[in-house]
Amino acid sequence: MIIGLTGKNGSGKGEVARYLEERGFHYYSLSDVLREAAQKEGLEVTRENLIEIGNRLRSERGPGVLAEAIFSRLDPEKHYIVDSIRHPSEVEVFRRRRDFFLAQVKAPQRLRFERIKQRAREKDPITFEEFVAVEEKEGVSSERAHQQLDKTITLADIVFDNAGPLKMLHEQVKEVLLSLSKKEERPDWDNYFMGIAKVVALRSNCMKRKVASVITKDKRIIATGYNGTPRGVKNCFEGGCPRCNNIEASGKSLEECLCSHAEENAIVQSAYHGVKIKGSTIYTTFSPCLMCTKMIINAGIKEVVYNVSYPMSEVSLRLLEEAGVLIRKLELVQN
Repeated sequence: MIIGLTGKNGSGKGEVARYLEERGFHYYSLSDVLREAAQKEGLEVTRENLIEIGNRLRSERGPGVLAEAIFSRLDPEKHYIVDSIRHPSEVEVFRRRRDFFLAQVKAPQRLRFERIKQRAREKDPITFEEFVAVEEKEGVSSERAHQQLDKTITLADIVFDNAGPLKMLHEQVKEVLLSLSKKEERPDWDNYFMGIAKVVALRSNCMKRKVASVITKDKRIIATGYNGTPRGVKNCFEGGCPRCNNIEASGKSLEECLCSHAEENAIVQSAYHGVKIKGSTIYTTFSPCLMCTKMIINAGIKEVVYNVSYPMSEVSLRLLEEAGVLIRKLELVQN
């Protein structure tokens, strides 16, 4: 999961981040992007400079630019904590992941000022009046590209109240983690197998189209196949198929194509290794052509699940239906 942090200065976002880091979360801060930019420009890394650089980058490249820089680094297999989210457009970027949650850390203004004084960072406000003035400047701006912290806070999915001892804050974070973990969505079997088929397609050596199939039985993969030239023949992208390398128009000169189809390869591989596929389900990234349809029927496959319709598949689908083979089109769920 990805937990984004927002909140006023001195609220305790850093403490939440430290707690999560100790529990395996990988830390990023949108301020890191600003620090990198400041160093490249030879500027001192101060709060004022970072705010100015952030406003400039948002004006030049769009209000979500800082989030985009971090989003591109995220591995879907890891948990992340992302600090310093200060603009609604940054939230929009991270919401492209269904496992993103925005957390606000809040505390009373006077208490936050006392914390700022205790940490005694250079350039931090010295008086309460200076502290309030800086906070108002960061909270609201008539410029769309400037920080919009107040609006960002209203988008929070979670609120951590840091008005008490750290133990109380840590307990809140722990409870939220347990709650979110219970809500974590796993792919169903259809999306699981079709997702694997999408990865198998990356092994295709065909120049024209990358297609793959996965044959399953009892929720277990028993064969895979992708399109390309036959075993022992030069790969299509290396010149092995004259038709593909001639860049023929789609649907033309198919009788000259040397590439085997994904469904064909999955079925043939099963026979090659002596694996029974009668009564199985085949997941294929494209609906089968007529040749593969006949192979599917005669192999005893009971169900075809496909993701994208093949341009010339009407006859194939009618034939599968007539033969009593179940057919389903599956739209993949995006994370």
